[in-house]
Amino acid sequence: MQYNIVLSGVGGQGILAVATIIAKAAMDDGLLVRQSEIHGMSQRGGDVSALVRISDQPIPSDMIPHGTADMILSMEPLEGLRYLKLLAPWGIFLTAKEPVLNIKDYPAIAEVYRHIQALERHVILDAKKLAEEAGSIKAVNMVLVGAAAPHLPVQSASLERAIRDIFARKGEAMVAMNLKALQLGKERGGKL
Repeated sequence: MQYNIVLSGVGGQGILAVATIIAKAAMDDGLLVRQSEIHGMSQRGGDVSALVRISDQPIPSDMIPHGTADMILSMEPLEGLRYLKLLAPWGIFLTAKEPVLNIKDYPAIAEVYRHIQALERHVILDAKKLAEEAGSIKAVNMVLVGAAAPHLPVQSASLERAIRDIFARKGEAMVAMNLKALQLGKERGGKL
């Protein structure tokens, strides 16, 4: 078994935290993980991505070959489209619907959605609304992890433990909010 994930978004959206949570959950489940992070501009709003490869066999590289990503999990719709060449024909494209208008020539959002909707397996999720329901719009990334959870080769309990571990230093209220966001994403994350 091998499962390849491309995480994408912009600085400040918690891409690296998501990568760490998924990787930690997989390792807790006894799986092998390779992870690579790509930082764009070193400021909030610049593009950021991470590659996470999960397997029960040794993984030769942390890079994902073209056409082999099982999932693109994007915090922002246009950023996810950057990595479309990595998505496998059977792959899932899962994104928050809310754009981050960080560039002056950001395309019309309807056009961005049209490209995503042309994919056989896609979900465009109102993650901001669910994050607000969980307690903070900063929890958009955990809503998306929840929506992705049924497709990931990790146990839900492992994801929850990883969230507890990662956010414990920020207090129990932060842990509870992120766990609620995860649950809302699982429950209402949209169907393929």
